[in-house]
Amino acid sequence: MKFTLSWLKDHLETDASLAEIVERLTSIGLEVEHVDDKAGLKPFVIAKVLTAVQHPDADRLRVLTVDTGDGKAPVQVVCGAPNARAGLIGAFAAPGTYVPGIDVTLTVGKIRGVESHGMMCSERELELSDEHNGIIDLPEDAPVGTSFAAYAHLDDPVIEINLTPNRPDATSVYGIARDLAASGLGRLVGGAIMPHVGSGMCPVKVTIEAPELCPGFALTLVSGVKNGPSPKWLQQRLLAIGLRPISALVDITNYVTFDRGRPLHVFDAKKVAGNLTVRRAKDGEKVLALDGREYTLTPEMCVIADEDGVESIAGIMGGEHSGCDENTSDVLIESALWDPITTARTGRALGIITDARYRFERGVDPEFMVPGIELATRLVLDFCGGTPSEIEVAGYAGHQPRIVAFPVSEVKRLTGIEVPKAESLDILSRLGFKPKGAGDVVDVVVPSWRPDVDGKADLVEEVMRIHGVDNIAPQPLGAHDAVNSKILTTLQVRTRTAKRALAVRGMMEAVTWSFIPARHAELFGGGQTALKLANPIAADMSDMRPSLLPGLIAAAQRNADKGLGDVALFEVSGTYEGDGAEQQRRVAAGVRRGTAKLDGSGRNWAGNSGAVGVFDAKADAIAALEACGAPVERLQIEAGGPAWYHPGRSGTIKLGPKTVLGTFGEFHPRTLEGLDASGPLCGFEVFVDAVPEPKAKPTKTKPRLDLSAFQAVKRDFAFVVDKAVEAGTLVRAALAADKKLVTGVSVFDIFEGASLGAAKKSIAIEVSIQPVERTLTDEDFEALAKRIVENVGKQTGGVLRG
Repeated sequence: MKFTLSWLKDHLETDASLAEIVERLTSIGLEVEHVDDKAGLKPFVIAKVLTAVQHPDADRLRVLTVDTGDGKAPVQVVCGAPNARAGLIGAFAAPGTYVPGIDVTLTVGKIRGVESHGMMCSERELELSDEHNGIIDLPEDAPVGTSFAAYAHLDDPVIEINLTPNRPDATSVYGIARDLAASGLGRLVGGAIMPHVGSGMCPVKVTIEAPELCPGFALTLVSGVKNGPSPKWLQQRLLAIGLRPISALVDITNYVTFDRGRPLHVFDAKKVAGNLTVRRAKDGEKVLALDGREYTLTPEMCVIADEDGVESIAGIMGGEHSGCDENTSDVLIESALWDPITTARTGRALGIITDARYRFERGVDPEFMVPGIELATRLVLDFCGGTPSEIEVAGYAGHQPRIVAFPVSEVKRLTGIEVPKAESLDILSRLGFKPKGAGDVVDVVVPSWRPDVDGKADLVEEVMRIHGVDNIAPQPLGAHDAVNSKILTTLQVRTRTAKRALAVRGMMEAVTWSFIPARHAELFGGGQTALKLANPIAADMSDMRPSLLPGLIAAAQRNADKGLGDVALFEVSGTYEGDGAEQQRRVAAGVRRGTAKLDGSGRNWAGNSGAVGVFDAKADAIAALEACGAPVERLQIEAGGPAWYHPGRSGTIKLGPKTVLGTFGEFHPRTLEGLDASGPLCGFEVFVDAVPEPKAKPTKTKPRLDLSAFQAVKRDFAFVVDKAVEAGTLVRAALAADKKLVTGVSVFDIFEGASLGAAKKSIAIEVSIQPVERTLTDEDFEALAKRIVENVGKQTGGVLRG
C-alpha cells in the first residue's frame, strides 16, 4: 500500500515529521517497508540558459551562460548535452551540490581549459529515470530560481507499508490516518461526504440473481459529462504510487479506491444494452477485459451482464466493450459488495491481480457502499460536469454489527501489561469501536470496516498495538541454582542425531514439499480421502505425503536432468497416514542415485564405482537407527518390503516380531516409471518415532564388573546350506549356541559353486569367544564348537563344510 505524505495529511491534521510518522506506523502494526524521499533534490533549482557557444577546444562541448534566478550575474557552465541551447530551461546544480545519479559532489573545475561553475542535469543524474541523452528540458513557463523538486512535485515523500491480510481497513489512506489519529499523532479530518441531489430515478435497473455472491449493489447515472484529463494534483498522486493516469472518469475510481478503500467501476452508459444483471457466469462464457485479454469463465464466477452479455468480471476487472473513453458523455458509476472468497478464487483461476481484487478479497466496508458512490459522483461533477440521477440500490439489507463480550482483565492475562480499563476503552473508542456497559465485562460493538475482529483476543490486540508493545518492560531471565535439565525432547534429539549421521555418510539434506500429486501418493500407499487437501495451492499438490521418498526421488531426478546424476539426498521430517495427530510420523529417509556410494562415486583411476544397490540403502538405514539409539545388535532383517521396492532387492528392519523400524531397497521399475525417474536408485525409510525409548540411566557411574581378564579367541566355521537360507539366520543360530561365551559372530565369506551341489552355498563365519571364569582347554573349545555346529544345523539345516 503506497501513499504520499501530503495525501495522508488530507485526512490527518498533524505537526509530526516524516520520521515520526514512519516510526509510529510501524509501532502500531502497519510496517513501513520503504520511504521514497527526494529530500536530496532540494538544492537543485530551475535555471535558464541565456547563451550557448561552441567550446574552443572540444567539438562535443558547449559553454553556457546560465541564469539561476538568484539576482546575481549569470554563471558559466560547460555542458556536453546535445540539446543544450539558448533559451532552454532546466535543473541546475551549483558547486557543493551532491548529484546522486553520478555519486559526485560538484566543485568548480576546468574542462578542457574552460571553468565550469555547476551543472545542468539530466533525469538519470537526478535518478528520476534512465534518460541521459540530454539535459532536462522544462516548459517555458517554469519559474526560474525556484526549487526544481517543488516544481516537479518530488518533495512529497512516498510511503509504502506492508499489510497483513487481516487489515482491509488499512488499504485506504483514510484508514491509515484513522489509526495514526487513534495513536495520538494527530486529528482525523476530511471524512464527511455530502450526498448529491439527483435529477430523477436512474434509468438503468439492477437485478441480483446470485445474492450469495453480491450482498449489495449501488448504481447512478451522470449525464452530459466531458471526459478529459484529470486535474494535475490527482495525476501526480496516482503517478507517485505507480498508477498511470488515463482519464478523469477512470482516475476518479482509482483515487477513491486508494483514498477510501472503496473500489468502483464506471460504464459508458451508451454502450450498455438495457438493464444490468448480477449473475453467475455461464460455462464457457467469454469476456474481453480492460487489459485487452479474453477470459473464459465458469459458473463459479460472478459477473455483471447486460442484455448482450458480460460487461464486467465482478470485483476484479471491467470489460473493454463498455469502458469509458474521451467520447463518453453518459457514465454509470457502480459501487457493489462482492463475496471475498468468490473474488479470490476467480482472480486466482483467471490469473488477474488488480487493486479492486486486493480489497474485495479481504473485505470492504459494507456501510461505505453508498457514501463511496456519493464521493465518486461529487468528483465527477467537479471534474467533468453533468447531471446526476438518484442512486439505485439493490439487494443491500444493511450491516448487522458484531458485538464482542470483552473482559477488560484479558489485556493483563494475555499481555502481562496492566492497562487501565478507562485507557483500554478509550483506545477502542478512538479506533471506531463502541464499548457499552460499566462492569468487568464490556460489550464492544465492532465497526463495519473491521471484519477481522470477532473475539476478545482481537480486542486485546487492538488495545496493545495502540498502547504500544514498546511499553513492555524488559525482564531478566530467572537465575537457576542448579544446572538446567534436558530441554529438547527425545524426538528432537533423534532428529538431530539422524541428520548428522546421514550427513557424515556423504548425503546432502533436502527439504521437500509436504504436498505431492495424487498419483505419487497412490504409489506409496496413499491416495485415501483423509490425505486429500480441500483447497490445494496447485493441482500437482493435492495430497499430503504418505512417504518422504516421492519428494526425494523427484529431487534426485531433477539433479540428474541437470547433469548431476550421482547424488545422495536425505530428509528427516513428517509423513501423514490420516488426518489425526496420532497418524503423523517422524521419518528419516534417503535415496542414492547412480554411483553415489559412501566410498566415492564416478570415474576414478583406481577403478570406476559400481551402481548403488540394496546394501547401500541398508547401511544408511542401520546408521540412522543407530544414531537414534536403536539396539542395532538386536535388529532383525526380513527379506522383502513395501510394494514400491523391488521384491527381491529390499528388506524390512524389525525389533521383535511386530515392531517395524524401517524399510530399504532398490525401487521397483513400476515405481520409477510412475515418478518419471530413471537410473540406479535405492532408498530407505526409518521410523524415528518407533524406536523404543532408552532406559533411564543411573545418576552415578558404576564400575563395570563383567570385564574378563582372559584372552579372547576367534574360531572360523564354514557351513554348507541351501541358497534360500539367510546369512542372518545362521549368525543368530551361532550366537545362541552359548550366550555366555560367544560374544560376536560375523560373516566373512559366501561361496557358490558346482562342487557344493545344486542350490547350495557356503557361508563362512568368524566366532568371537571370550572366556570369563577360566582359560578354556582344548576339550572346552571342542565342546563349544560341537554346540555351534548342532545349533546351526538344527535352525538352518546346514552342515560343516569339509
